[in-house]
Amino acid sequence: MKKLYILGGTGTIGHQTIEVIKNHSNHFKVIGLSLGRSKKAQHGEIIQTLKPEIVCLREKDFKLESKFPQIKFVYQDEGLVELVKYPKVGIVVNGISGSAGLIPTIEAIKSGKDIALANKETLVMAGEIVGQLVEKHAVKLYPIDSEHNAILSALRGETLKEVKSITITASGGSLRDLSREELKNVTVEEALNHPNWKMGKKITIDSATMINKGLEVIEAHHLFNLAYENIHTVIHPESIVHGFVTFVDNSVKAVLAKPNMKMPILYALSYPKHLASGIENLDLTNLALTFEPIDYQRYPLLKYSYQAGKKGGLYPVVLNAANEAAVKLFLNKKITFLQIEEIVIEELENFKTNVSKPTLNQIITLDKNIQRKVLKKYEFST
Repeated sequence: MKKLYILGGTGTIGHQTIEVIKNHSNHFKVIGLSLGRSKKAQHGEIIQTLKPEIVCLREKDFKLESKFPQIKFVYQDEGLVELVKYPKVGIVVNGISGSAGLIPTIEAIKSGKDIALANKETLVMAGEIVGQLVEKHAVKLYPIDSEHNAILSALRGETLKEVKSITITASGGSLRDLSREELKNVTVEEALNHPNWKMGKKITIDSATMINKGLEVIEAHHLFNLAYENIHTVIHPESIVHGFVTFVDNSVKAVLAKPNMKMPILYALSYPKHLASGIENLDLTNLALTFEPIDYQRYPLLKYSYQAGKKGGLYPVVLNAANEAAVKLFLNKKITFLQIEEIVIEELENFKTNVSKPTLNQIITLDKNIQRKVLKKYEFST
């Protein structure tokens, strides 16, 4: 029975993690849980179902406290840190969106807990620091992103020195069939209509601009200790093949599955075991798979992501912060879709004060400053 802590229980990853746990109640027990401001009406039902020992909420809730007197309630960012430092070893599922997921990951590692990571921003912003802490505290980090999860599975039993490259697949996003000209008038609703995946709003927009793939490239660099030249990306509209590993003998291992996040969540939680997922089988007799190179002219943010990753230091922080603010502006209809790219590229090209090995404080400060500057420019406040 593995003990779990779920961060972002009302988000897309959190919701699907809870479904996985309910289907495997003999394998997992939830000790800690954080719930966001959304779906507040469901908080009591979720708590009643999971029966955690500690719950973090964004706002004080006397009703829930009185209804569940046996549960310790904590609040806001301080409560989130207290939750991940709760004195019972387990796996922390980080399903928080954006840069807000960084500090809880770090504090969880310091407290000796393994990490099942859906928050790719953690490694994009502070990959070297996180890697050092994972080694220092002798914990495990399991990726939940379907692509990295597939690579993890394909590498099982293999040695890294025999790996020539890895390839991460991309669906192409909700707008993959539109030309650059047609992207000028894209609505929020159109951009959120992903053909394959059920994801949160930010990651769905990131998929449409392809920066999501760029962030995943940086994440893969830190997860698998591979040079950027050995991390490739391809468009694969069917989202059946999630990742390839090419070995030095040019043989290739790939992981295929229906596009369903419950499978990588379950594998991250049960690694190295494969538990029954209940997900629909692939019909290999009726399977058509297509792949095509990703055009940097069509998806310039992927090119800039590679560049930021190779430059290292604070450049990935700039990339992530500018994008996070720009996506927030787009979702609130303050800017057009193509302005997301413009904002990110402008911030990267104007950044001149890189630090090769930044401290955590420098990373957090720069992230906040860039997001604040971008949002202020468009007179938007959260």
